[in-house]
Amino acid sequence: MKLSFDRLVVILLIVVIGVYIGKYFYTQPQFVNGQKALDFSATTIDNQPFKLSDLRGSYVLLDFWGSWCGPCRMENPNWVAFNARYAGKKLKKADGIHLVSISIEQNENNWKQAILYDGLTWPYQIMDKTSSLKFFNAPIATLYKVRAIPSNYLISPQGMIIGVNVRPDEVEKIIGQ
Repeated sequence: MKLSFDRLVVILLIVVIGVYIGKYFYTQPQFVNGQKALDFSATTIDNQPFKLSDLRGSYVLLDFWGSWCGPCRMENPNWVAFNARYAGKKLKKADGIHLVSISIEQNENNWKQAILYDGLTWPYQIMDKTSSLKFFNAPIATLYKVRAIPSNYLISPQGMIIGVNVRPDEVEKIIGQ
C-alpha cells in the first residue's frame, strides 16, 4: 500500500516536532528551584582559588557560557549592566549578589579575549576546560548537568537554587530590589 503525499507530510511533520520536543527537554537544566546547589572548587582567571560555598550569605548567579556561543555573547551585555547596578551593593535579604561566569572552553586565549571584549569585570571568571569537542563533559558543566548554553542558576544566600535560566529583570524581582 502506497502512502499518499499528504500522509507522508504528516508523518514527517510529527517526526520533526518529536525531535524538537525531545531536544528541548534534553537541554533543559536538570536542577530545579528548591534543590541545594552543589559545591565546587575552581581557579579564577586571576589564579585565585574559588569555592562556591565561600559565597554563602549572598545571592549567586552561576552563568554557564562560552566564548564560541553566539547567544551567550549576546546575553553578556545584559549581565554587564546588571553587575554595574549591583556590584558591591548590600541587599535587603543578603550581603550582596555575585556573578560567577563559568565558561566551557577549549581555548584559554579565546576565553580571555571574550571577557575583555564583552567587559565582564566581575572577579569570578572560571574556565571549565574541556579537552574534546564534547564541551558539556567539562567538570563543572557535568556536575550541574549543563547540556546547553547559555544556562544559569540563581542561588539563595542559604545555598538553594531559586531560579533557573533567569534574566536580569527576573533576578531583580527575586532578590527584591
